[in-house]
Amino acid sequence: MQSAVSVGSGQIIRRMMGLRSTRPPLRIETRAGVFHVGENAHDWGRPVENLDFERLTGSPEMLALFFGSITHYGVPDDPVALIVGLPIAPLMGEEAKATQQAVRRALRTTHTWQAGGVDRTMTVRTVYIASQPVGAMFDYLLNEKAEMPAQRRMAFKGEIGILGLGMNTVELLVVRNGSPVQRFTAGRKLGVRRLLELINHDRTYSLAELDIQLRRGSLDIARALPVWQSEVLGFIEMQWGTSFRRFGVVLVVGGGASLLREALVRRFRGRTFIPEDPIIATARGLYKYTLMQARRRREQGGRASAAMIVRSKLRLYPGEDDDLIVFFDSIPHRLRATMVKQALRSGTLTANEELTEDDDQMFEALDALID
Repeated sequence: MQSAVSVGSGQIIRRMMGLRSTRPPLRIETRAGVFHVGENAHDWGRPVENLDFERLTGSPEMLALFFGSITHYGVPDDPVALIVGLPIAPLMGEEAKATQQAVRRALRTTHTWQAGGVDRTMTVRTVYIASQPVGAMFDYLLNEKAEMPAQRRMAFKGEIGILGLGMNTVELLVVRNGSPVQRFTAGRKLGVRRLLELINHDRTYSLAELDIQLRRGSLDIARALPVWQSEVLGFIEMQWGTSFRRFGVVLVVGGGASLLREALVRRFRGRTFIPEDPIIATARGLYKYTLMQARRRREQGGRASAAMIVRSKLRLYPGEDDDLIVFFDSIPHRLRATMVKQALRSGTLTANEELTEDDDQMFEALDALID
């Protein structure tokens, strides 16, 4: 469903002789008012195009889009847990924690609305938050059965570059062995909206109207595309430079992936991976993650109940425990428990041997990317 929303109008033109009738968008009624959502929404009311990150924390139009999507795909009867994919920018800096709290406050409640005149109710029990590029990475790592093939496991242990070209933002993320590399992580409002703004300099159309034309192939982008392409490539150059040569793969997702395919393949060469239908890669990846979690819960049900958990706290002092300090510093944090077990069994303390991660450790690293 297109992410277009308008404030509803009470006036509707009925069928007129000589004119073709159009299918109305979904009508959503909330305590904040009446909205139209989806394709052609801007033909039926006053367009609302607030692309500020504050809208993500529960603005009326975002909730209307959320209710429209839930209505479109089916309102669940039981309380649900949501995974929300947010742009990188609001998840960085001093306001990141406050942003996540605001998103959870807006969504974790019982929601009521009307869709097409029918009352709807849904309860959100839990809200998890991930960055949108992380969702795209899940889409790459996990197959349709939410399993991670051997080749993808090897890629996960190295460095994966993720480039998201969405409507609002261009986002860069690099993940190494399950952890984000901070200096390669950035986001900027240079998404497809920038291309549309270059075309729509006199604001004759709304962005959603131009987006429909772009999707249908009827929008002339010949003059604006090279300008937007230069801006995007310049941002990538500023953040990654030639460091992308060390990445095992560069995932390119979002609606802009198809528009800039040739330029990005030329830049990243054999490292480029553009998935099928890159527009929904983030949502598809987060869905695969939920399937993986459900499968793990089923498989570990009996095993977890029989597990013995031992927690110990070690205080290591320089000059007295240098060997232990070196030992723990030399291995990834999530592998420390495994190495302690190996040391207890073997009676030797070494971190130089090849470590083999089991499924639990691999999936725990994935879990760490979801808040």
